[in-house]
Amino acid sequence: MFKRLIISNLILFFSFYYTATAQKQINSPYSRFNIGALESQGSFKSRGMGGLGIGMRDNSSIFYQNPASYSSLDTNSFSFDFGFDFGLNVLKEGESRYTSNDMNFNHLIMGFPIARGWGIATGIVPVSYGYYNISESVAEGDANYDPMTGPYSIYHTGKGGLSNFFMGTGVNITKNFSLGLNMNVMFGILERNYSLQFSDITTYYHDGASEKMQVHGINFDYGIQYRANLKNDYFLNAGLSVTAGKTYKSNYDYIAVRTSAYNSVDTIEYTSENDAPVYLPVSYKAGFSFGKKNKFTTGFDFISSKWSKAEIPGSSGYSADTRTYIWGLEIVPEKYSNFSLLKRLEYRVGAHMGDNYLIIKGEQIKEMGASFGIGLPLRRTLSRVNLYIDYTKKSGAEAAGLHTERIMTIGGSLNFYDFWFIQRKYN
Repeated sequence: MFKRLIISNLILFFSFYYTATAQKQINSPYSRFNIGALESQGSFKSRGMGGLGIGMRDNSSIFYQNPASYSSLDTNSFSFDFGFDFGLNVLKEGESRYTSNDMNFNHLIMGFPIARGWGIATGIVPVSYGYYNISESVAEGDANYDPMTGPYSIYHTGKGGLSNFFMGTGVNITKNFSLGLNMNVMFGILERNYSLQFSDITTYYHDGASEKMQVHGINFDYGIQYRANLKNDYFLNAGLSVTAGKTYKSNYDYIAVRTSAYNSVDTIEYTSENDAPVYLPVSYKAGFSFGKKNKFTTGFDFISSKWSKAEIPGSSGYSADTRTYIWGLEIVPEKYSNFSLLKRLEYRVGAHMGDNYLIIKGEQIKEMGASFGIGLPLRRTLSRVNLYIDYTKKSGAEAAGLHTERIMTIGGSLNFYDFWFIQRKYN
C-alpha cells in the first residue's frame, strides 16, 4: 500500500512540474485577452457528457467540479485518472481559413476514502491557455496600404497558461446530504508580445511591446449534494457548488519600446508590479442527475460567472458575465455481460452552450458544442479507458470584424480503480 502511495505522489509531483512548463499550443487569437482561453473542466468521462459534473456521483470516478461527490468513493478503494488530448483549431475570417493543432497532457486526478462516506481527492487540472501566433503583412497594392508609411508587418505572439492544483474532501452529513470543499492552488505564467516593423527602416522606427504576468494564489470551492435512491434501482442526485471570488497576486511586467534603424532603443512605457492584484469572480453552479444503476444516467448543469467584475492587468474591459448550459447522457447496455464487449461499453453524449467570457468591440463571443464518449472497461476490473470527442464553436459578430473558431478535441484517459487497503489471502 505505502509503495503505491509513494509512486502516486511521485507521478503527481512530476505531472505538477510538467503542467507548469508545458502548455497547450493551439493557435487561438481569442486567447490574447484576460487570462487566455478557458479550458473545459472535468475528467474525460465528464467531457464525454458535455462537461456534466455538479450533480454527478460515482463510486469509481472523480467529479471534482463538486467536491461533495467525493463522499461516494468506495471504502478501501483507490481511483487514479490521467489523460492526454489532441486539439485541432480551424479559424475562419471572411474567406480565409487557418488551422493549428497540438497534443498535450491534460490532467491527473486521484481519490480514495478515509472512511465510509468520507473521501478525499487531489490532482492537477488546466485552467486556461494563452498561445497565439498572428501576423499581418501589408504591401503595395493591398486595400489598407498607405504610401506614406510603405510596406510593414505586424506580429502578435503569446504563450503560457494557468493551472490548478487542487486538494479536497467530501463527507456525508446525513443519509441523503453530503458537503465538500476543494482548496485550489492556481499557478502559471502568461506572456504576450507585439511588434510593428516597417520595410523602410531608415525612415521609420519599429515599435514593440512585451507583457508578462505570473499568477499565484489559493482559492476554494464549496459544494453540497442531495441523493435519493428510488424504486427499482432508480436514483436522483442534485448538487450546488460555488467557487469563491478571489484576488490573486501576480508579478506583472509591461514594457513598450521603439527601435531605430541604428539599433538605438527608447523605452516608451514601463510597468513592473510585484503584487499586482488579479481578481477572478465568483461562479455559481447547479445541476442534477437521474438514472438507473448500471443502466443509464442523464443530467443537466447550469453555471453562472460574474466575469464583468474581473480585474486583470492589461485586459480591462474585455470580460463579461457568462451563463453556460450543459446536458449529458450515459448508457450501458449490459454492464456485466460475459460475451459481448459492445454491451459492456459505456456510451456517452452531451452538449453545451452559452457565453464566452470575452467581449470585444462591445460584442460578446458565443460558444456552443457537442461531445461523444466511450468508456471501455478493462477485463476483470472496474478500471476503464475513457475516450471522448468534443466539437466547440466560438463565434463573434462578423460586422464587428470578429472571427469564428471551430475546435475539435480528442482525448483519452486511463481511469485506474483498485482496492488498495485489502490484504490478499491468496495469490
